[in-house]
Amino acid sequence: MEKAIPVSMDPLPGRDPAVPASADPGLMPGIGAVERDTGLSKDVLRMWERRYRFPQPLRDQHGERIYPPDQIAKLRAIRRLMDRGHRPGKIIDLDLSALEALGNTPASRSESAADIDEALELIGNHQLPQLRQLFNLRLMTQGLQRFVLDTVVPLTSAVGDAWGRGEFAVFEEHLYTEQVQSVLRNAIATAQAASQAPRVLLTSFPTEQHSLGLLMVEALLVCDSATCIPLGTETPAQEIVRAAEAHRADIVALSFSAAFPERQAASGLKTLRASLPGTTAIWAGGACMRRLRKSIDGVVQVRTLDQIAGLLTDWRSTH
Repeated sequence: MEKAIPVSMDPLPGRDPAVPASADPGLMPGIGAVERDTGLSKDVLRMWERRYRFPQPLRDQHGERIYPPDQIAKLRAIRRLMDRGHRPGKIIDLDLSALEALGNTPASRSESAADIDEALELIGNHQLPQLRQLFNLRLMTQGLQRFVLDTVVPLTSAVGDAWGRGEFAVFEEHLYTEQVQSVLRNAIATAQAASQAPRVLLTSFPTEQHSLGLLMVEALLVCDSATCIPLGTETPAQEIVRAAEAHRADIVALSFSAAFPERQAASGLKTLRASLPGTTAIWAGGACMRRLRKSIDGVVQVRTLDQIAGLLTDWRSTH
């Protein structure tokens, strides 16, 4: 049990000072203990105070936050529901009994659509700090893999559709891409410490400048502890071959956006396949690959990102 903390019963400015009669203020945990208990970071707890006015911690004699037990119980319940896909803004005003009544009910599809709408609104209003905060919160609650598949993939598609309808300018699409790429790079840097086989070289052919697809693939790979060697975009075929040899790559992964010509992609992949040893696999993904009608010998066409985990399992089972 943590050491008792002397407290002042003066609440935070504007807060309700009510504390359950059964609670001993001297034993209320601080923000660090609540973070460990609930899995909600200190930054998230502070942000919710400002945005939703919950939780409503008291202060000890040193001015540090301390939390009544009923608020901690509610935070636990909210976190469980967030793991099921519920947005905190939709449930945080419910009392504990109402939260518990939701039980294991997953978030509705309209809830996911609301997430997309919220992000699109932030992009359109140029609220970049709030957009990044939203990304970080989703990353925390979903984990890196689900963040890529359940947030970044559908949101990127929605941003592209909005741009196509003329609702977003080019600079707004670019700002979105930079924000999400920054969040992914930070998450990848944290997750890749335990990397192992296979060694995957990631890049694109010349004239293919879109890098977000490569970054999403890299994020999914590090979630499964693969070793990633990102070259960035627009690498000539002969340089891909040299890099694969230098880094002893097991797999070369390339991304092709919807704008990349299909014939050029197919021709380049055939040339690359002929230049690499047969022991080096080639994975090719992206919207362009989904349009190809014919398969390419020796090339794995990745049509959706949720194939990545299965492809890794297959590779490891044969090596």
